[in-house]
Amino acid sequence: MKVVFFGTPQFAIPSLEILLRDSYFQVLAVVTQPDKRRGRGSEMTPSPVKKLALDHQIPVWQPERCRKDALVQDYLKATQADVFVVVAYGQILPASLLAIPSLGCINLHGSILPQYRGAAPIQWSLYHGDRETGITTMLMDEGMDTGAMLLKSYLSVSLFDNAQDIADQLARIGADLLQETLKTLSILQPISQDDNLATYAPLIKKTDYLLDWTKTAIQLHNQVRGFYPDCYTSFRDNPLKVVSTLPLQLEYIQSSADELGLIAQNWGDLAELKGRIGEVVWLLKNIGPVIQTGSGLLLLKQVQVAGKKLQSGWDFVNGMRIFVGEQLS
Repeated sequence: MKVVFFGTPQFAIPSLEILLRDSYFQVLAVVTQPDKRRGRGSEMTPSPVKKLALDHQIPVWQPERCRKDALVQDYLKATQADVFVVVAYGQILPASLLAIPSLGCINLHGSILPQYRGAAPIQWSLYHGDRETGITTMLMDEGMDTGAMLLKSYLSVSLFDNAQDIADQLARIGADLLQETLKTLSILQPISQDDNLATYAPLIKKTDYLLDWTKTAIQLHNQVRGFYPDCYTSFRDNPLKVVSTLPLQLEYIQSSADELGLIAQNWGDLAELKGRIGEVVWLLKNIGPVIQTGSGLLLLKQVQVAGKKLQSGWDFVNGMRIFVGEQLS
């Protein structure tokens, strides 16, 4: 099967790797996003997919806008590919491209469609506290993840999985699902999506990362792990990244064995705590500060002070000499 692969981030790597390893497939070319400036030196950096393609001497095309690049469209027609495979490419393919491959365009999407159509399905699923997610292969059409579905695979979600954890697992599961989909494409029966059941996962904005302490402890915890590792608050008039948390309710801490003993020892005191919203109400020794939310207490397990490396909540307490009564805003 002759394939042109469209993809950009690390999430797409297992899918490209499995196609490269399997002699059933011939990857003719890769289409990926243009190189971007990254890091402190602002050096132009290729995408993970481009790096892998070049390692295998596969031609790479990087149009700024594939729908407006006539030259790339001509190249794609010339490949005479059987199928285009799209995994987290980052651009919407126009009808002129979708019509090129003889077997169509197959997309691997990081949700159980029709839930979470859009750019950030994993993040928004965690934000909403879903305990199950998954991945779907589908035939692409001109809509945003609206094409007919082919195969699905499901994944249970722990309360302490973050977006990176789930992305890594779905990337591996998705690679196998993609391989199966392509090899059985001739006998699969596409299933139309029910638009009435559709939900959406838009691009994440900077404002989505800001923590609002009037929310409940579990809502804040889901926001932190869903938008990992970029959520932040303000502490002593400076930004503070909050990277890992634990809602201090028995139903949640029972899933966190590493801290359970110490938290259980202090549970009588913790259960009685009450402070102003955003206030540091307790310093849990060797773990971190406890914050009053709009409902419930939230333990900060990992944070990052501006200009410093990631640190444990307890190192943060000691390094900044935090005291009970201080305020996050």
